[in-house]
Amino acid sequence: MFIRRLPAFVYHTPASVGEALELMARHGSKGRYIAGGTDLLIAMKKREAMPEHLIGLSGVASLKGIASDDKGVCIGALTTLAEIERSEIIKKQYLPLRDAVGVMASIQVRNLATIGGNLCSAVPSADTAPPLIALNASVKLVGLEGERTVPVEAFFSGPKESVCCKTQEILAEITIPRPDPGSSGCYLKLMRRHAMDLALVGVAACLKLDPDMNVCREARFALGAVAPTPIRVPEVEAYLVNKAINETVAAEAARLAGMQCRPITDIRASLDYRCGMVEVFTRRAVMEAVKRITV
Repeated sequence: MFIRRLPAFVYHTPASVGEALELMARHGSKGRYIAGGTDLLIAMKKREAMPEHLIGLSGVASLKGIASDDKGVCIGALTTLAEIERSEIIKKQYLPLRDAVGVMASIQVRNLATIGGNLCSAVPSADTAPPLIALNASVKLVGLEGERTVPVEAFFSGPKESVCCKTQEILAEITIPRPDPGSSGCYLKLMRRHAMDLALVGVAACLKLDPDMNVCREARFALGAVAPTPIRVPEVEAYLVNKAINETVAAEAARLAGMQCRPITDIRASLDYRCGMVEVFTRRAVMEAVKRITV
């Protein structure tokens, strides 16, 4: 596809969230926030987006960093995927998110792209969305009228649309509760290539076993790239609770997951293929989550 040069725009460099919000209020539909720019700049070159004003958030220090306490972890929206990939706290306690960032794009892109930008792009195949939903994460949105907290599973309103698209709020941070003892999870991604490709199917699973490590007490499942938005799968969660997890149980959970997805047929994969792979990857995700808890 022929990609042209960037169209003309004015670049603004606010030093605070408040200043950024005021700039957006001033320029309205002619403005766009920009973080790493790995999605927006390509869209501008393709003329899919034509903002006259770009409001750069990279100078807002309060939107950066990873902080943890006994309640969980807080990730600033401007934290890059590479920083999350290298974080020891993410590696130890939030494995589904670590799995996701490790299979996203290239090393060069991960050093630029931010977790907030990946969520705000709101594409169905956004890799960070399913693991964050499975981890019961929430986002803090900041606007001129104040702050509000939204669960990640309720953040997406449609393809490339989120709850802050029209309100022009800024996604400030992502908060993930501290996992309970006896719990773990994973994120599995189906790609046409082994790297630097969009997800054909994404499956995130988080399970909690009883103290004897036999019976599932809690479960959270999410799917990506198989519906207009990333989705949670309560049918699979309800089925797994109070069951001893084995291959038979995992296979039935996979069948239920395949019934809940609503993918499209496009140039990368057919509807039937995606539904079939949801079953395959759900079964694998269930067993991998149990393996990570019990080893």
